[in-house]
Amino acid sequence: MTERRTPLYDFHHRSARNLIKGGGDFMFPTSYTSPVEEHLNVRRNVGMQDLSTMGEVDIKGPGAERLVRRLLVNEVNDMEPGQLRYSTMCNDDGGVVDDVTVYKFDDEHFMIVTSSGPRLKSYRWIAEHAEGSSAYATDMTAAIALPVVQGPRSRAYLKTVVEDVDLDGLRFFRFARGRIGEVELLISRSGYTGELGYELYTPADQAGVLWEHILKTARAFNLKPYGVEAMQSLRIEKGYPLYGPDISEEHTPFHVGLGRWIRFDKRDFIGRESLLRVQEGGLEERWVSLNLESEVPAPAGAKVYSIGDVATFREMVETGTEAGEYEDRLLPGERQVGRVTSSAMGHSVGKMLAMAHVETAHSWPGNNLVVEINARPLLAKVASTPFFDPENARVRAEYWEGEERPELARPTATKVPASARANASRNNT
Repeated sequence: MTERRTPLYDFHHRSARNLIKGGGDFMFPTSYTSPVEEHLNVRRNVGMQDLSTMGEVDIKGPGAERLVRRLLVNEVNDMEPGQLRYSTMCNDDGGVVDDVTVYKFDDEHFMIVTSSGPRLKSYRWIAEHAEGSSAYATDMTAAIALPVVQGPRSRAYLKTVVEDVDLDGLRFFRFARGRIGEVELLISRSGYTGELGYELYTPADQAGVLWEHILKTARAFNLKPYGVEAMQSLRIEKGYPLYGPDISEEHTPFHVGLGRWIRFDKRDFIGRESLLRVQEGGLEERWVSLNLESEVPAPAGAKVYSIGDVATFREMVETGTEAGEYEDRLLPGERQVGRVTSSAMGHSVGKMLAMAHVETAHSWPGNNLVVEINARPLLAKVASTPFFDPENARVRAEYWEGEERPELARPTATKVPASARANASRNNT
């Protein structure tokens, strides 16, 4: 398949350390400087990422609200113009077609923003169900670029350049039309980092000019671009799932912790009956967070075993200061109880983290498990999600500009093993 490029590809090609093919066959910048520095800069100051790989599907017509209501498991008829809402789209069996965000302009005009990987599949799904619905769907992805500005200083910076929008009054999961210079934008207070942040829906032909303008005017706020490696570690710290590694049509929203966005009081949406059966019958496995006792991230698909299925043996240490002594080693058992879907070093929390699908009997917080990494069994513990800022105080950003809570605003940098840095690109793309 021919690689796809966003409108900001030329900047990434000049500035990024490496480009890799990712979701939707787009070329993604892995990082520009250090993934660790980029991660911590988003937590401390402000970062900017190109998310133009996401899909934008415009839905218009007198039947637009009825169509979107049937496609999404979440409710939309109580939304106000200028509001966005997270949801999943499911197939008839309850499997997740995509996790999306829906924007409401008015009763006859919505926009569904899809994930990068299933972008084309999701558009076709929407377009097929639009037939005969008195609504029509248009794939606007090629016409829209999506720079995102994320971090505790993002609002302070954008207030210096954005016109026609009251950023102090723009609440979380609300959007408005505004301008930066002569570039007209749709400014959405949302993001994928767990920080105060904004997503800037931009005409594709003006994206390059806007990107360079932001880099130039935000120097006083220490804005720096960040790549997919920092995005992965930021979203894993918050327990945000990613379509492909974590979410697929093999799993329902319940399996990946998204059940709270299902509105069963809505009488008609695709997958409703199947999801009711899952709710009544319970789950055989769940998507959980893990703390790993490892210096490197776990590769996707790494096998997870219970402690009871793991044998221990004693092996003599042959080199180093402990030569001649014995240490306990682990051997994996025969029965696998789960598999890792995503993993990264949590630079804000100082721990190696992973997400995994695990049998329900082994999914309770505090349970000890074993993950096989590079043919070596290593200990892991099921953790509560999210790892970072469970109160979501940073998303609400009630503390930063007055710096009433500087201890939250400035996480401490962590020392990352060289082996973890070397393996970050391979294990997180």
